[in-house]
Amino acid sequence: MQFDSLSGRLAPRWADRVAAWLRPGWARAVIVRRAVAIGLVAIATVVTVADHRAAQGQSVVAAAHDLLPGRVLAASDLTIRRIAGTNLPDGALRLSADGVGRTVTGAVRAGEIVTDVRLLSSRLPAALRGIRDSRLVPVRLADDAVADLLREGDVVDVLDETSELLARDAVVALGVARRSSGITGNSTGIRPILLAMSGRDAHRVATAGLKTALTVVLH
Repeated sequence: MQFDSLSGRLAPRWADRVAAWLRPGWARAVIVRRAVAIGLVAIATVVTVADHRAAQGQSVVAAAHDLLPGRVLAASDLTIRRIAGTNLPDGALRLSADGVGRTVTGAVRAGEIVTDVRLLSSRLPAALRGIRDSRLVPVRLADDAVADLLREGDVVDVLDETSELLARDAVVALGVARRSSGITGNSTGIRPILLAMSGRDAHRVATAGLKTALTVVLH
């Protein structure tokens, strides 16, 4: 205790007041319990709102019908569907406009969610090979029959006509698609396949393809 010169009475010191507040007491216990209860109610509210939003789902782009590799997407090829937020795959397209005009790299089933790795982009070669320094190279093979055998995701080595190895572990990003002639629909040719490979190999293959026939060996 200390003497208060203004009132002429003894007054408790600040240390005594703090000590008194820290002592167990019915009123303080009630205040603490109420504070804890309010905190728990706030946490429960946040969790409930988050669960409700997840249950509502999120809008994603899906295939309106089966899509074949090499197809350039139109608005009619895509639809919007809602899925639970916790099940949203990485790279899922959120707007149809993000897919229109882009080329499909692999077969897509009707209703399947369209992700970035299903479409040609500058990020695709790195995603296919897991290596940042990767490039896409169009390769026209000497034997169309071999090209017909290739499917998206196949791993191949690229050789020239002298059997010199030009690229190892290239990944097929886009396989072949026959082009039709006029209204008859007759096949007139085969477009180059797209291979994902390292930047160094890409330059070698692109240069060699201008001068010599190329072939591949499947892994």
